[in-house]
Amino acid sequence: MSANPATRKAIAWLALVFLLGAGLGGVVGYAFSRHGITSAAAPDTEAARRAHMVERFDQELHLTGAQRASLEQILTGLQAQYKSIHHQIDAQIDDARQQARGQIREILTPEQKPQFEEFLKRLDEERKQRHQ
Repeated sequence: MSANPATRKAIAWLALVFLLGAGLGGVVGYAFSRHGITSAAAPDTEAARRAHMVERFDQELHLTGAQRASLEQILTGLQAQYKSIHHQIDAQIDDARQQARGQIREILTPEQKPQFEEFLKRLDEERKQRHQ
């Protein structure tokens, strides 16, 4: 029973589509399992993020009440350290940004400078919205 060329071609296409679908499904499934579906509903306050982490630790390690309390304190201190580091880095980044902007101003013509300042206002507004 040999199939005609058109039937073989249709079967080959069907097999290819099936394999591509299975591969894509595997990739999407892997991505969701690695990064979690709950990322959209992640806690947005420090206290909520800390409580979420304590809960995850407790689920994995079955902590005692004393361990949970200690972990809460440790994570509170860690968040404070992170915040301090971020403030330092943000200041350094801002200094570098301002220095580069000054250098850019030096290479612009007088006609380009007002356009550049308007462009910077838009960039700064976009950055401000992203960080909120």
